[in-house]
Amino acid sequence: MNARCVTLDGFTLTEYAPGATAAPGEPTWERLAEMTALTVYPRTDSHETIARAQGAQLLLTNKVLLGKAEMDALSELRYIGVLATGTNVVDVSAANRRGIVVTNVPGYAAESVVAHVFGLLLELSMGIAEHARAVSAGQWSAAKDFSFRLRPTAELHGKTFGIIGLGSIGRRVAAVATAFGMRVIAAHSHRGVDVSPAGLSVEFCDRDALFAEADVLSLHCPLVPETHHLVNAERLSKMKPNAILINTGRGPLVDEQALAIALREGKIAGAGLDVLSLEPPQPGNPLIGAPRCLVTPHIAWASQAARQRLMATVVSNVAAFLSGHPQNLVSA
Repeated sequence: MNARCVTLDGFTLTEYAPGATAAPGEPTWERLAEMTALTVYPRTDSHETIARAQGAQLLLTNKVLLGKAEMDALSELRYIGVLATGTNVVDVSAANRRGIVVTNVPGYAAESVVAHVFGLLLELSMGIAEHARAVSAGQWSAAKDFSFRLRPTAELHGKTFGIIGLGSIGRRVAAVATAFGMRVIAAHSHRGVDVSPAGLSVEFCDRDALFAEADVLSLHCPLVPETHHLVNAERLSKMKPNAILINTGRGPLVDEQALAIALREGKIAGAGLDVLSLEPPQPGNPLIGAPRCLVTPHIAWASQAARQRLMATVVSNVAAFLSGHPQNLVSA
């Protein structure tokens, strides 16, 4: 079956900012084009979705929303492949009712996200890039002493690392935190101690206790109605003044205005975020330029190795569907 396949926002895998050069080994759409009649759109605005997807049996999306209205207008649609792990861009219930297969790509970016989490944490704790910039600016050369410090720095050893969302990424974060000599706690419905197959000890507690006890709090849960603004003014008020918040999950997990106020008032020590509620951010986002707040442009997932894994699984998912044996199925 030479099915028509449309990729609605292919830039997520293969495109860089204007003027940037892709390195050798970057993923390509070649294998998928061999399997299907493929059309790749770098970007698709919401008003373009239905027209571009007409006649397609297979749709691939990362951030382009596919709701009931879009599916109802696409009578030939049989498959939606999400180019990510999270599937909140698709009305999965509507797809299930229509008999449309939905797949995702679990776990492809775990190692990249984990590295980014600790990159943000180390910069907030140690100020490595901050001090390097000061050296480049001549501040160390102008100092009187052999050791030049801009601000206090903090060790991770012995601190408490809190995790919300103990899936594949959360567990890898727990392993690295343990390697740093940190105590790891996680929000869970059951108290006690869980020892993973790798031998990691994770103490479970409720969310209120987690916010109160964590020196570092990292978010790795999905965005669902129950987790929208999971981090809000009330919970931020429970955190230690030396605590650091890390969010590499989804932007709306955090009430950005409440976090900006907490940072300005010194209620927590810092925040590192790779995601925001609206991306790219609009002028006036309260976290852009907030004190002790690092914001990176949604790149934790995007290492070359991770994107290669993502593309390989996307191709495998499509091939499995075309063979009648779909994999990585998502249901409501």
